[in-house]
Amino acid sequence: MTVDGRLGGRLIALGVTGSIAAYKATELIRLLAAEGADVVVMLTPSATRFVAPLALEALSGHAVESDVLALLPDGRIGHIVIADTCDAVVVAPATASWLGAMANGLAGDVVTATCLASSAPVVVAPAMDGEMYAHPATTANVARLRDTFGYRIVEPEEGPLASGQLGVGRLAALPTIVAAVVAAIGDRPVRTADPAVRPARVAAPRPADLAGRHVVVTAGGTREPIDPVRFIGNRSTGRMGVAVAEAALARGAEVTLIAAGVSVDLPAGAAIVAAETTAQLRAALLSALGGADGRAGFDALVMAAAVADFTPIAPADTKLARGAGLRLDLAPTPDLVAEVVRIAAGLDSAGASRRPLSPRPIIVGFAAETGSLDRAAGKLQRKGLDLLVANDVAEPGSGFGSETNRVTVFDRDGDREAWPLLPKRDVADRILDRVVRALDERDTMGQTEPIEQESQR
Repeated sequence: MTVDGRLGGRLIALGVTGSIAAYKATELIRLLAAEGADVVVMLTPSATRFVAPLALEALSGHAVESDVLALLPDGRIGHIVIADTCDAVVVAPATASWLGAMANGLAGDVVTATCLASSAPVVVAPAMDGEMYAHPATTANVARLRDTFGYRIVEPEEGPLASGQLGVGRLAALPTIVAAVVAAIGDRPVRTADPAVRPARVAAPRPADLAGRHVVVTAGGTREPIDPVRFIGNRSTGRMGVAVAEAALARGAEVTLIAAGVSVDLPAGAAIVAAETTAQLRAALLSALGGADGRAGFDALVMAAAVADFTPIAPADTKLARGAGLRLDLAPTPDLVAEVVRIAAGLDSAGASRRPLSPRPIIVGFAAETGSLDRAAGKLQRKGLDLLVANDVAEPGSGFGSETNRVTVFDRDGDREAWPLLPKRDVADRILDRVVRALDERDTMGQTEPIEQESQR
């Protein structure tokens, strides 16, 4: 969603009813989106016979609402969520049947139900045969919507109709409808900007651009034992790492998910390796790195796990009894992602030379900060990462366990890119977009390097 244009940042609910002009809904979505709008589509039962919901879903990025009783995956009522969050409802085309139902408050379909439940402005663009539009019943219904309900009516135009006759009943020109939506909203503030509150976006179909690649993802928080019952941990749920694993699977990758303490469902299709402590996570990573021949065991590593910085030096073998106090002696844990980078570059854990991994894997690190991201660029350089994804976990909607995240991505060229607050699955796909580009560049360089060396002989 872009924020440019006259409808930048707005959520527009497009209601489509059962008119032959319903086919124009696809182009109307494009025009609204070109003005910066986020568009969610609602269909009456008869409209589904004129236009395919799948096409509208692909264009809008939202599931199409066509059942007034349908629930969203999170249990919310679909049309109520739209009614509460949209900046305007536009019904185009609106049939005579729908005008009559709406004028009398009959919520028999998702479009009328949304209009009845919403305080947002409503724009109505009728389309029907000329005699139908001129009938006193239709005229009275239009007048009631305009004069009593305050709806903005975009009058139909004169021209050839589906019946073969000429008359007033053609759907108004689409730019005219868009202009009416802009005028109806005026200078009202955006009702709800939070994507987690709006209707959820559907994942756009992605090309299988990771087919044949092996992606290793770490997720969750490590737990360092104090005794058999207690541990030092953190607030990570694993949601971000799991989102990356799911996105990689959807793009055709072979995925190994090394899961520490995770409180969300793990993705089907991934090879799961349990690793509760930092030591176990380190062992799993070293096992996945590759063989002694230097062949890399994976193409990319995304270190989304929240790894403990300290671990108790001497955890108790039995449960500690309650006492006046407890003193813990802690030792720093190894920097796992930095160790993996060193091994990939040709240095073992002790710093001795070894065969570098080939082809060189792309390694992505994460940095959970509070208050400032000033240290992130230094972390990327110090650890030797290809990408570092940093976020302020103290920011609302961007912390552990949230459905959304606002991140800034740093790369090894010194560039940084701040992304808006997004669902974590969208963040995951954007990260993988960068990984795919890096892998393609790596492979291209690997193919051209021998040619360059030969030309220098």
